[in-house]
Amino acid sequence: MTQSSTLYVGMEVHKESIAVAYVANAYQAEVIYLGAIGPRQCDIDMLIRKLPSKSHHLVFVYDAGPCGDWLSCYLTKKGHICWVVAPSLIPKKAGARVNTDRRDAIPLARLRRAGDLTPVDVPPVADDAIRDRSRAREDALRELKTAKHRLKAFLLRHDLRSTGRAPWGPAPRRGLGEVVGPTPAPHIVCQAYVRAVTEHSERRGRLEQALQAQVHTWRLRPVVDALQARRGVQFPVAVTIVAELGDLSRVDKPSQLMSSLGLTPSASSTGAHRRPGAMTKTGHAHARRALIEGAWAYRDPANVRRHLQWRLDQRPKPLQDISWKAQVRRCTRSRHLMARGTHPHRVGVAIARDLSALMWAMAQQVPVTS
Repeated sequence: MTQSSTLYVGMEVHKESIAVAYVANAYQAEVIYLGAIGPRQCDIDMLIRKLPSKSHHLVFVYDAGPCGDWLSCYLTKKGHICWVVAPSLIPKKAGARVNTDRRDAIPLARLRRAGDLTPVDVPPVADDAIRDRSRAREDALRELKTAKHRLKAFLLRHDLRSTGRAPWGPAPRRGLGEVVGPTPAPHIVCQAYVRAVTEHSERRGRLEQALQAQVHTWRLRPVVDALQARRGVQFPVAVTIVAELGDLSRVDKPSQLMSSLGLTPSASSTGAHRRPGAMTKTGHAHARRALIEGAWAYRDPANVRRHLQWRLDQRPKPLQDISWKAQVRRCTRSRHLMARGTHPHRVGVAIARDLSALMWAMAQQVPVTS
């Protein structure tokens, strides 16, 4: 197959339509805007038949959006190459202020032919299912926290205080049923808030149980189990990181993993002046949040508590030794940074960056089934 027979197809995908433009790989070939087609699979098949018959090698590209990755999976299954690119990484002119489907589809085809686009990883169906369930658990946890804040604010307004050590246990919830106010309204509102907390707690529990059951048959389960040998990396954190990033062994260097997590510091250099800035916060926001949350565990001195010891007992002895050495190193570094006056948030990011590099090294040694 010659390179001149390649046809680059740029698509602007929407819910009800797909704008299509294509360009040949020949020298000074003109980009042709084909128009809009439907979003169904039969419309995609008709588009493939409608493209010039002299081209036997089709390369599709479209930017990531809310319409999902079904189009990439469908085109890949039919034997074509399909790239999904991040909208933030698409080169654009600084003065461009007109945004239309035509002006979005044509540059995609031209930039793909020039090789100026970087594809993002499209997870398989099984990995995507784990990621959806992990994000659903995170949404349930966020809504549970909001419901608790609303209930606590209501109790504070009415000067209702809990004397127990477990304010969200069964006994305090039963005690809230005896709230008596000057009118029936406070009692009704209190019960509504308590019921919301109970419903979100049960929903989070159901999602966590379903997630654990699904991970048992996942091809990346060995990686999830190995990551839990680290302090601060429990099951939810390990699943979130692996579900968002996929197979960590596909990354060539740990610096690339840090960059995809948005943990690398930004910089502004002009001449001899160099001004470092905060972390870039680009890439996988869910994995970055879980990783920084796990890094906060290294603020305290190195120790092996009950939950960590239970996880370590299920790992081989060399892995336990590596885990202890890494914990001592990170805890020591965290104390040194804090003693120098570094902001605690920066310390957490630095430890998270170090933790991501160790996770990458561990993923290189864990066998993953296909």
